[in-house]
Amino acid sequence: MLRECIRHQVVARYVLNSEHMKKFFDYMQIPEFDVAADATATFKELMTRHKSTVAEFLSENYDWFFVEFNAKLLESANYITRRQAIKLLGDILLDRSNSAVMTRYVSSKDNLRILMNLLREASKNIQLDAFHVFKLFVANRNKPTDIVNIIVANRSKLLRFFASFRIDKEDEQFEADKAQVVKEIAELEAKGPLFSGELHKFPGTPTASGELYKLPTTPLSRQLT
Repeated sequence: MLRECIRHQVVARYVLNSEHMKKFFDYMQIPEFDVAADATATFKELMTRHKSTVAEFLSENYDWFFVEFNAKLLESANYITRRQAIKLLGDILLDRSNSAVMTRYVSSKDNLRILMNLLREASKNIQLDAFHVFKLFVANRNKPTDIVNIIVANRSKLLRFFASFRIDKEDEQFEADKAQVVKEIAELEAKGPLFSGELHKFPGTPTASGELYKLPTTPLSRQLT
C-alpha cells in the first residue's frame, strides 16, 4: 500500500523527510525474506521515482543517509542485500539529478575503500555494478589527494585485477569502459608522498559538481556527464 502511495510526489516527500525513513535500513535486514524484500522494493521506489525530490533529500541528508547506506547495506553480511544495494547506488549516483551528490560521494576515501572491496566479491553481478560506481572515482577530474594516492598505491593490483576482469557475455561498451579506466589508472600521478597509514590497500584478487572524464555509455544506459 505504501509503495502505491509514494507514486504521488507529495507523499514520497513526506516519507523521505519523516523519521520513518531511517527505519528502512533496519527493515531491509529483517530475517524474514518477504518483509525485507518488500521494504527493499519500497526503498528503491522512494529513491528513484521522483528525481527532483530525491536530489533535494540527498543534498540535505547526505551524511546520515550514506553512513547508514554504506554500513548497513553495502557492507552487509547478506549477499542479496549487498547486491541490491550496489545496483541501487549506481542508479542513484549516475542519475543526472544527483550530480552534486555523486561528486561528493566519489570524493570520499572511505567510499572508495568500500567499492574496492566490492570489486573483489566472488559474484560477477556485484563486481559489475561495483565497477560502474568505481569508474566514477577514476573519472573525477578533481580527485582529492587521498583518492589519487590510494589508487596510485594500489595501481599494480588494480591493473592486474582489470586484466582478468570479464563478464559472461561479450559487451563492447563494457570493454570500452574498462579500457578507459585502465588508461586513467595507468597515467595517474601521485600527489605528495604516497606513504600513509590511512591508505587502503587493495588485496590480491581471489582464485565503480566535479568535472568528469567522459567514458562511453554502458550497456545499462549509464552515462557519465
